[in-house]
Amino acid sequence: MLKIIPLGGLGEIGLNMMVVEYHDTIFIIDAGLMFPEDYMLGVDIVIPEMEYLRENREKIKGIVLTHAHEDHIGAVVYLLRDISVPVYGTAFTLSMVQNKIKESDITQSVDFHQISPGDHISIESFDIEFIRVSHSTVDGVGLAIRTPIGLVVHTGDFKINHCVEESNVTDISRFAMLGEEGVLALFSDSTNVEREGYTDSDQKVGEALAKIVSESDGRVIIALFASNIFRIQQIVNIAINTGRKVVFNGRSIEQTVAIARELGYLKFPDSIILDVKRLKSHPDSRIMIVTTGSQGEPMSALARMATGFHKQVNIKKGDSVILSSKSIPGNEKAISNIINNLYRRGARVVYDKIDSQVHVSGHACQEELKLMINLTRPLYFIPIHGEYRHLVTHARLAEKLGLPRDNVLLAENGSIITFECAGGDIDGTEQVKGRIQGSVHTGRVLIDGKGIGDVGRSVLKERRNLSEDGLVVVSMIIDEETGIVLYGPELISKGFVFGAETGYLVDDAQCVILEIVEEIEVGSESRVDQIRARLQKALKQYFFFTIRRRPVIVPIIIEV
Repeated sequence: MLKIIPLGGLGEIGLNMMVVEYHDTIFIIDAGLMFPEDYMLGVDIVIPEMEYLRENREKIKGIVLTHAHEDHIGAVVYLLRDISVPVYGTAFTLSMVQNKIKESDITQSVDFHQISPGDHISIESFDIEFIRVSHSTVDGVGLAIRTPIGLVVHTGDFKINHCVEESNVTDISRFAMLGEEGVLALFSDSTNVEREGYTDSDQKVGEALAKIVSESDGRVIIALFASNIFRIQQIVNIAINTGRKVVFNGRSIEQTVAIARELGYLKFPDSIILDVKRLKSHPDSRIMIVTTGSQGEPMSALARMATGFHKQVNIKKGDSVILSSKSIPGNEKAISNIINNLYRRGARVVYDKIDSQVHVSGHACQEELKLMINLTRPLYFIPIHGEYRHLVTHARLAEKLGLPRDNVLLAENGSIITFECAGGDIDGTEQVKGRIQGSVHTGRVLIDGKGIGDVGRSVLKERRNLSEDGLVVVSMIIDEETGIVLYGPELISKGFVFGAETGYLVDDAQCVILEIVEEIEVGSESRVDQIRARLQKALKQYFFFTIRRRPVIVPIIIEV
């Protein structure tokens, strides 16, 4: 039996991770993260639950990466802390992972294997072929996985485009050849399935950006995803043609540009680059700044420019700011805030709602998704990478193209997708039965600073309560022998103030506390613990009754 188990990425944008298992061999496709949702207060990133992998660590033979986006490689470092296995990927993808490892606390060496589109690798009974696909970063690949049960195709994140750069074109002829060979199952990217038609070309973006730059008399500041190497090359070319110097600002974009130049994916002379500290030595009409922050990240370079907290660059009248990216769901409010701040400082702001040509998606639209299905002609179809509505829409699209409903498997995170011989020897994929058969435990792990998984629902609830209702600290000292209160009770509030008009709250709360102390007899077992528990409950009830708030109560009681 062949098992394919998504541990993340089905029902959400991000957290992409998939297990491919046959007998005693497992390999993992991608290990991504997602950024926290609004209710995850204080959380830095989110990664998939990896308990299934830990339970089966002896079977795992490798990690195969499709491309260098955070939602596909962001959790690799956390996976390698627990499981030491070879990592396979293209040059740019591996370089980005290696950069992450340098910044982590991983001390053991990692066995990296660099591959190129067209290469094959063997992992026990699996033969894995890498197929070039176009996406919004370089070096993306899809996978043709030959198994003892049949041929499985995983598209990775892709779009089907027409581009002069051969390295940035999806190899549709290879996918068509796989269709001729006979595809048991197609796992296809669903992110952009709600958009009809085809993805616009990157050439149109270049033309739109060039037009905006030519119309700008002041500085041009372009914010984008640091991994969009093809777009960065377009921007540099525009700068060269218009006589502008380029400033790369923002840690992630500076690191990514350095890696891409070293690997030959970015080509431009050193003379075009200007250090951010030398901005004032050149006229504004000869400056182009490429930066991060297109998603409204509060500490990004663009956010600091917009709020006046950047050391070298503050937005001013005459600047043209271009957000060359699509809003990730959940980031709309943060992006809107940055745009408003840019306008307040007098900048001209261009973003997708003003000019849709300043960015094109890296994900296939409906007609491209149809083409992928028609090229590969799979026996079974499984939509991946997207929220649940995307998966459902993609499944219906496959059914409209003629796939039987029973052969379109709508899986979720943790679903065990199985393929096995229906009886007798395998004579073509028609004899293989595919279905969803049970599930494994999966979920999300919250990363807060260096804490991995120590922030759960209860902690998030406490943080939400703190943010909404504040905190009250009660401190007092009690004589252990007599039970008399020697100091306090003193109340300190955070998040709301005991003002003059509510001064009675402190007096009444102190009375509530002293009554509880008197009610619990001296010598009672765990008297302080009893006081603490009753005090928390009583004060919560009291504050809700008097001011309709439920502050977090922290009692500090010392016996002497």
